[in-house]
This record gives sequence, C-alpha cells and structure tokens, in this order.
Amino acid sequence: MRIAPVTLFILLGHVAIAQRAEKEFLKNLNAFCGQSFAGKAIFPEEEKNPFKGQALKIIFSTCTDKEVRIPFLVGEDKSRTWVLTLDETGFLLKHDHRHEDGTPDKVTMYGGYAKTGGDSFAHAFPADKHTAELIPAAATNEWGLILSKDKKTLSYILKRDGQLRFHADFDLSKPCS
Repeated sequence: MRIAPVTLFILLGHVAIAQRAEKEFLKNLNAFCGQSFAGKAIFPEEEKNPFKGQALKIIFSTCTDKEVRIPFLVGEDKSRTWVLTLDETGFLLKHDHRHEDGTPDKVTMYGGYAKTGGDSFAHAFPADKHTAELIPAAATNEWGLILSKDKKTLSYILKRDGQLRFHADFDLSKPCS
C-alpha cells in the first residue's frame, strides 16, 4: 500500500504535535519535582470511598524529560507509584505496586498508552492488553491526569465502562512535607 506524500505529511504532523503536547505535559509536571502535595478524594462519596479517613499525598520523586515517577500515598500505605513514560511508542501511564520490602506486587504495572488528543495539561490513558489480562475487570478502565491551567491542581480520574469510579484532586499550590 502506498501512502500519498500529502497524507504522510499530515500523519507525521499529527505525531509531532502529540509528542510536543506529551513533552510539555511532562515539563509541566517536572516543575513540581522533589515536592509533595496533599489530596482529597472527590468521588466516590466519603462513606463509599475505599480510602475513607486516610490522608492522600503525591510526591514528584523522579523527573526527567522522558519519565516522571509519582508515588501516591494513602495513609501509611506507600505501595503505589504512577509512572509516566515517553517512549518510541507514545506516552505511557503505568501503576507500579510494591510490597514493603520493595518487591513487585502480583498486580502491578497496569495502565496504558495515552489516547490521541491530549495536550500540555491533560491526557487520558485507556487500559492496555497487559492490564486486561492482569485484571480482566479493568479492561475498560481509562485513567486521566489533568493539570489545571493555573497549575494549582492535579486531578487523577479513573473511569470504568465509561462511568466515574474514582477522582482525587491534589493541591499543587501548597507543598507539604
């Protein structure tokens, strides 16, 4: 199959724009490197929230132009880290779960590559094949990371079957220890 030069130019242009948006998104997050921020679960309501009564906190721990690692603490539980990676395939979000001794949990490294249409402030990551095999119920998951335009709030959103399942906001205007 032969692709017309104009079509190829348009396709490459879309790829370049997507990569620029992904790089800008990582650059925006890198501005918070070394800092931690408190968060609040917005959904589900308090009585139905699995993290009820526990402090939520994120830490921008590793920041490069290709990767950002953000440990997500729930109370004293330090087992979760969001890993955002820009590689030759695209922009990837994975959830790295570890035991206290640092060994990987059997349910770890789930997530997926960003959908097209993200920008410097927001990206959506549908579940990949690995996730569907690891957690069949999560095959329709889509995670969203949204940085407010004023860069004061980072939202983490999880949808399943198109329905909101979890939403937390982190206040980036007030670093905490």
